[in-house]
Amino acid sequence: MSSECLDSLKFEHVTKIYKESKAIDDVSFEICKGELFVILGSSGSGKTTTLRLINRLIDPDQGAIYLNGQDTKDMDPVNLRRRIGYVIQQIGLFPHMTVKENIGLIPRLEKWKDQDISNRIDELLSLVALPPDLFRSRYPNQLSGGQQQRVGLARALVMDPPLLLMDEPFGALDPLLRMQLQNEFLSIKTKLDKTIVFVTHDIEESFILADRIGVMHGGKMLQIGTPSELLFEPENEIVSKIIGTENKFKALRFLEAKDVMMPLDKNCMIEVDISCEEAINKMISEKNEVCIIKKSNSDIAQIALIDLLNRKNKDESIFEVGKKLIIVSPHDSLSSIISILKSSKEPSAVVMEREKVLGIVMINSVLMELV
Repeated sequence: MSSECLDSLKFEHVTKIYKESKAIDDVSFEICKGELFVILGSSGSGKTTTLRLINRLIDPDQGAIYLNGQDTKDMDPVNLRRRIGYVIQQIGLFPHMTVKENIGLIPRLEKWKDQDISNRIDELLSLVALPPDLFRSRYPNQLSGGQQQRVGLARALVMDPPLLLMDEPFGALDPLLRMQLQNEFLSIKTKLDKTIVFVTHDIEESFILADRIGVMHGGKMLQIGTPSELLFEPENEIVSKIIGTENKFKALRFLEAKDVMMPLDKNCMIEVDISCEEAINKMISEKNEVCIIKKSNSDIAQIALIDLLNRKNKDESIFEVGKKLIIVSPHDSLSSIISILKSSKEPSAVVMEREKVLGIVMINSVLMELV
């Protein structure tokens, strides 16, 4: 089982030519360790060709691809593919093999011990929500499309590769099942220490899954950015058209608090146990008009300098002067946050994760960006 880490994947001026036509045209980008990088584009944009270049199913005609700084053309293709998981839409399970045999094929070729293979298969089936006792002895024709896709993912993970390539894995599924597997995959991703390159033509899917998105068109990588960067700051009309920036409200359920929050500098945090007088002096010296006070993980307040200055009793607790804030997670959807703020008639919410205040979502600022 691999314990190798992937620190970087880099394309450097890569071109691939088919019949005098450039399927990939001078493409350069870098993917970081642990990132879920989505390549988004329509049919013929070059996205699948880009993916197939990574594991050397095809080789570039110009340029180079580096894994951890090593040119992949200097690597043995078979050994390279053993270090990379690969999940495709067609799945490709062997119909005459059971689920257990399909997943355990490569470990058996690598001469793992039988017990190690069995343990790994059961571990992965549990990870992809297929109870081992119920599914390990079934054949592919006894599985639904979603179950087959889960087995395909388990097979791709069996050697514990540091890099996972996924080519429209949910594309053939009906919309409801597709959404279910997308949500399951996000949950699985948090349990894996993997770098993932995911190809799709579906804009909504890319917004749901991606840390960053690379938009491809005509063999070129037009723009790379987070979902919110592409939505609010497209670099040209083609990206704007692909992303659909003219209808930003459609993105409300895909954008998360972390995408739109205003990050908070540590100087904007103020101790809960100081007096109003001390808070005034601190805020004036640090040129802060507004600060955040954290009393506990469930008690956060916002305090304005003007309110402190207007208090007659400068010795009272600053938390009592402050305005309590609604607390949300960085992964809460923007649509749910807007709904919460609307029902509570509050203009903002504080974003917290692991007991740390990360930023503020200001509803007016968000709405201004959307119109």
